[in-house]
Amino acid sequence: MEGSMMLDELTRNYPQLYAMKGKIFAAYEMMRGCYLEKKKVLLCGNGGSTADCEHIAGELLKEYRIKRGIPRPFAHDLKKYGADDLMIQNIVGALPALSLTSHIGFITAFCNDNAAEYMFAQQLYAFGERGDILFGITTSGNSKNVINAAIVAKAMGIKVIILTGKSGGDIKQYADVLLNVPEKDTARIQELHLPVYHTLCAMLEEYFFLENTEQTGRKDIP
Repeated sequence: MEGSMMLDELTRNYPQLYAMKGKIFAAYEMMRGCYLEKKKVLLCGNGGSTADCEHIAGELLKEYRIKRGIPRPFAHDLKKYGADDLMIQNIVGALPALSLTSHIGFITAFCNDNAAEYMFAQQLYAFGERGDILFGITTSGNSKNVINAAIVAKAMGIKVIILTGKSGGDIKQYADVLLNVPEKDTARIQELHLPVYHTLCAMLEEYFFLENTEQTGRKDIP
């Protein structure tokens, strides 16, 4: 199984996550399929989960643990338009990920003019397209703005991965993959969220970029 060594490492370090191996692999497969179709992952969450959304996007958009090259034809085009070697060395392969939490101008305007619980739903409606993935993070599973984004996702044909706590909360009914870590306390939930999403990012990076560091990898992600 692809990524099995990483999943084994995860559960050695966090034995309480052993029962989640199948769910984590399902989330990986869904994200891999999304990227193979040249689609993107959109992330949302509140508070500490906002920081996690930014963290995940950062790991996917740039090198995480493996050197990522760019396709030679693209490097050639960059040179044609004046790029030097330093630029070509610093532009790396990317997996498209958008943290909806980072648009502070929109968020403050929308929360002032509209109902704040629909802000992620509005962004998803603006940016999302069929084949994308909504990656929602909510420790309680009851965050209204994340639930509303999941409802919009289902209506748009967007798959939903939810990272949450033990009960799953109200949002579990909208999740295509529910990653409900076995904790109830918010801080303990957040402590387990990080190794779960780090493992997902590492598995995806390995699949797309490990075999060839001079090009984007096996599937030429743009």
